[in-house]
Amino acid sequence: MRIKKWLLLSAACLAFSATPTVAEETREFSVSTVLSEAFPWGQAAAKWAELVEERSEGRITLKVYPNAQLVSGDQTREFSAMRSGLIDMAVGSTINWSTQVPEVNLFSLPFLMPDNAAVDAITQGEAGEMVFNAIDKRGVVPLAWGENGFREISNSRGVLSEPADLKGLKVRVVGSPLFLDTFNALGANPTQMSWTDALPALTTGAVDGQENPLAVFDVARADRADQKYLTLWHYMNDPLIFGVSKRVWSTLSKDDQSLLKQAAIDAGQWEIKKSRAELEDTLQAIRERGVEVTELTPEQHQAFVDATQKVYEKWTPRIGKKLVDTAQEAIKNR
Repeated sequence: MRIKKWLLLSAACLAFSATPTVAEETREFSVSTVLSEAFPWGQAAAKWAELVEERSEGRITLKVYPNAQLVSGDQTREFSAMRSGLIDMAVGSTINWSTQVPEVNLFSLPFLMPDNAAVDAITQGEAGEMVFNAIDKRGVVPLAWGENGFREISNSRGVLSEPADLKGLKVRVVGSPLFLDTFNALGANPTQMSWTDALPALTTGAVDGQENPLAVFDVARADRADQKYLTLWHYMNDPLIFGVSKRVWSTLSKDDQSLLKQAAIDAGQWEIKKSRAELEDTLQAIRERGVEVTELTPEQHQAFVDATQKVYEKWTPRIGKKLVDTAQEAIKNR
């Protein structure tokens, strides 16, 4: 009897040990971006996806959907779609998220950040943490910073070197009330429209000018849309933010959360370094296509700063005085 029991027990143990281990679950997540891999913005998302797949050994896949296709081209709906769980993740623009998160309007305040060191002083310091906390409170987990770059202004009429040059200029701007206030303060005639609609409008002369990072001007060949005059005025910078819907975040293990976050940090740092390193070549390519490039003197730059001060009076309370003060202090001490 004892031998029989031993044989049965041995058989059971063998059967148990022969049972295959259940493979870890593989998951795919959607990632929204506004621009494709032809631009640094899209490259940031692609790098994030690459690092996540590599580090998870293929267990986690990020599928990137460029051109705001997950929100039918309406990029201002990206944040709310991610918050509700319709979009899993995004590499998004502070401009596009500003209607849902007033604090990110900080980066659209005119002439707040004169250079990259000022941008870094904000994003990598207390002010950046305050912005991330504001995003987190609204249903999206912010993981890391990327870069869309300083937005410069171009037009078809002539050189822009002082506020008076913008008087009556029809300028295409993104759908942000702060942008409208800034250009109205400068005497321009701002017109909100999508970039898809902007290029034909610029070509036909229905609109005189536009403002965008140099990489967008270059890849989109804005010079073909009669944009022959470009002014480097650094009037605002649009950092990118790697974010995850809280609904998705809560389903991830602590290890996978750490993996996604570190991959986002590394992808963001890679993209920031790459996009900054390419700026001189991009600017040279633009010049070689016959575009007249104007760089403002300190005195000319200050004239634009002075002309837009009333925008601060209106928007500082909306953004949060403490946040604006913290950012300005960080820039001062950079």
